[in-house]
Amino acid sequence: MDYLSRVRHEYPSYYSRPVPAFGVARPKLLIVGLAPGLHGANASGRPFTGDEAGKFLFRVLYEFGFSNQPDSKAVSDELILYESRITNAVQCLPPKNHPTGQEVRNCNGFLKREIALVPQDGVILALGQVAHRAVVQATELRQKGFVFAHHRIHNLIPGRLLVDSYHCSRYNVQTRRLTLGMFRGVFQTVRGLIE
Repeated sequence: MDYLSRVRHEYPSYYSRPVPAFGVARPKLLIVGLAPGLHGANASGRPFTGDEAGKFLFRVLYEFGFSNQPDSKAVSDELILYESRITNAVQCLPPKNHPTGQEVRNCNGFLKREIALVPQDGVILALGQVAHRAVVQATELRQKGFVFAHHRIHNLIPGRLLVDSYHCSRYNVQTRRLTLGMFRGVFQTVRGLIE
């Protein structure tokens, strides 16, 4: 029995399938996370919904006009995203929330299709190094030319930008590697680039 099948058996009410992207069809902002969390997106079926990382993300999305409400607890909560879309580098829950390189490669075609939805003047926001590397891989560019750093802006192709941020995971927030002020700063940059 594979890992996801075991999770389905242990938590029969959880979604426990590949979690699809969520948001507008042609986003000015594509947010790329790591992978569904066990009790978050894997449970709810929507990226960042129902976990601590989502609480942090949706608060800031709301503050910068990208959503109609500051939190997301369940797929039925009537959350609407504006100008934006959220996906993950890996579509299925990985063991110990640690995707392997093979899992990232397996899901890279899905990410490539999501990136294709972003217009030429759009922005891709990578939450964490795994997401950053997956985006660079999906755009078929060399990793060496795009080094991850918090609040760094990269020109992927003419007219399309990649912005890096530390992931808004519970661990990063509790250790203050990522503060609310730092995250707001990234979104202020993103909002300025979009407008």
